[in-house]
Amino acid sequence: MIDPEIAALVDLSRPPLTTAGIPERRANNRVVTDAELTRDGSVTFTEADADGVPVLVLRPTGDVQGPPVLHLHGGGMVAGTRRSDLHVLAEWVSELGVVLISPEYRLAPEHPHPAPVQDCYRTLTWMERNGFTSPVVAGTSAGGGLAAAVTLMARDYGGPPVSGQLLICPMLDDRCSTPSSHQFLDGTTWVRASNLTGWTALLGDARGGPDVSPFAAPARAADLSGLPRTYVDVGSVDVFRDEAVDYASRIWQAGGDAELHVWPGGCHGFDQLAPEAALSRRARATRIEWLRSVT
Repeated sequence: MIDPEIAALVDLSRPPLTTAGIPERRANNRVVTDAELTRDGSVTFTEADADGVPVLVLRPTGDVQGPPVLHLHGGGMVAGTRRSDLHVLAEWVSELGVVLISPEYRLAPEHPHPAPVQDCYRTLTWMERNGFTSPVVAGTSAGGGLAAAVTLMARDYGGPPVSGQLLICPMLDDRCSTPSSHQFLDGTTWVRASNLTGWTALLGDARGGPDVSPFAAPARAADLSGLPRTYVDVGSVDVFRDEAVDYASRIWQAGGDAELHVWPGGCHGFDQLAPEAALSRRARATRIEWLRSVT
């Protein structure tokens, strides 16, 4: 059951995403304004080119503190921009004093795997060369899956160093076989049919098959050892719930450091869609405390 306050604030009647509906979904992306980015003057932003990947760089107007954050936006692998999600996440910059960098990675189905994760990893290497060292890699939904993938790439390729990964309702498993991936067919913000559309756009006929790379679907990684400090959170009313819980559990089993939160009554993206709800405020405050411990 979705938290009643969130249910009253969020449109739960949106039809599932289809391939034919991707252009409309992109056209209806929430537009984050300059005023939302600057948060009444506590944040400044500039555009940059990260080796061919357009990025948005948010900086605090005061002193920079702690490691930078590479944040990868959501959108089911098929939608979103470098401004997506930042109407809420700019508070990391204003409250913690971190620099946040958000890339405009290429989208499926026009640019299937490995294009999106290559753009995100390219941004990470650009950050290293430009003094933004040992970042926290964070992401929301599809961006959470990409953040997990980039962190695996950094481990497997020998860098750049990553100080932590923060995975918000992450999209991790193309097999879509967990109980929660079958549980939510309608009446919530991201349902099974939408999930299948996003994964198929990214992977085509390979989706669910034996040869999918963990850099496309991080749940496929056989070895989750050697990862940096990890924060995973997800709502209880989310198709991604069980794969998120499993990912954190497997990090523990591999001897790693993971913090897991399952927010009761939270639907997919609840804190972005209803940022003033009490549950959303608790979730965001808990993430900020974890980020503060890393910084």
